[in-house]
Amino acid sequence: MGSSVATFRAAAAAAGVFLSLTIVAAAEPAIREVRIGMIARKPPPPPTFSFDAVPEDEGFAGARVAIKENNTTGAFTGRRYVLDEAPLKEGEPPAETARKLIEGGAGFLLVNLPADDLIGVADAVRGRDAIVFNVGAPDDRLRGADCRANVFHIAPSRAMLTDALAQFLAFKRWRKLFLIVGPKAGDKLYAEAMQRSARKFGLAVGAEKTWEFGPLVQTKGDSPAQADALVFTRGADYDMAVVADEAGDFGDYIPYRTWDPRPVGGTQGLVPSSWHATHEAWGAAQLQNRFRRAAQRVMRPIDYQAWVAVRAVGEATTRLPDAGPKDAGRFMLGESFDLAAFKGVALSFRPWDLQLRQPILLAQPRALVSVAPEAGFLHQRTPLDTLGFDQPETACRWR
Repeated sequence: MGSSVATFRAAAAAAGVFLSLTIVAAAEPAIREVRIGMIARKPPPPPTFSFDAVPEDEGFAGARVAIKENNTTGAFTGRRYVLDEAPLKEGEPPAETARKLIEGGAGFLLVNLPADDLIGVADAVRGRDAIVFNVGAPDDRLRGADCRANVFHIAPSRAMLTDALAQFLAFKRWRKLFLIVGPKAGDKLYAEAMQRSARKFGLAVGAEKTWEFGPLVQTKGDSPAQADALVFTRGADYDMAVVADEAGDFGDYIPYRTWDPRPVGGTQGLVPSSWHATHEAWGAAQLQNRFRRAAQRVMRPIDYQAWVAVRAVGEATTRLPDAGPKDAGRFMLGESFDLAAFKGVALSFRPWDLQLRQPILLAQPRALVSVAPEAGFLHQRTPLDTLGFDQPETACRWR
């Protein structure tokens, strides 16, 4: 009898274990795939030697790190995140590439392209259940007259960058500026943004000159050109020289070559940006180290912006698990969405132009100097909205 009872108990225990395992297995969530595409042009080959050449994997490397982080959470929430990389060859149309990515199942597109190409991609996927993230183009018109309802902007606008610099200068009481403008279209747009920021924060552009000495940084300038450039800054009364040279043709040549001993900022010198290799506060050192291990180099602003976009997708699809891309986009515009991104405050999107609110770092080449918004610059909604175009200023009318 005792042997029979023991046998029954053993069988029941075994059956119980089997039943328990069956219940656990049945309770596991079905894995749902979230595909994220990324489109960018391959950088041109660098010259024989370049101190800071654009890496071939710029942006893609940041997205890969974020995909890995999303999948860490996804293992518990039933999500698997996949990155579809689309580096464009010479002459390859980005709009057609975007359509192929959408047809292949990508509902979210990261785009690191100039403004006109970005608009082309957004228009090509309009009407699809898809969201586009601008991770590279700083053009203010993309948040204004040329805004699109399906484009979320992770890259800070030029207005945000120059507002950050102007806040710092106002805080320091360095109110007189000498604006040095390069010959390219982006340089002129940066200069226009700086002029606007100066008016906004009570600074004065006392002098403005166009650079006419060519790409001295690229050509390693000869002695006569150096002498001419030295004279170029003579006679101006200013506290800081602000350089508008987005291509890096001459801006790094300016510091220590001005006629008077004055600091230099803008696109070179003291630079406002979304990210910097020396930023380590608020846990940023963890991300810096993870990225360095993965990519074998430092994290650049485009890498960070791609990382933020992928993490935003991960946050939205975790919080709203059954949502499609457009539903996720609407959620990202709501008050319940925020994103931790190693900048000391939670980030969110502005509903009037879909721009990511974020602090802007101001750094010299080897050290972080300040973080905007600066102390004392207040706003009725959030100090982050002191950077860039506020809601009453926006020219965005959705298309």
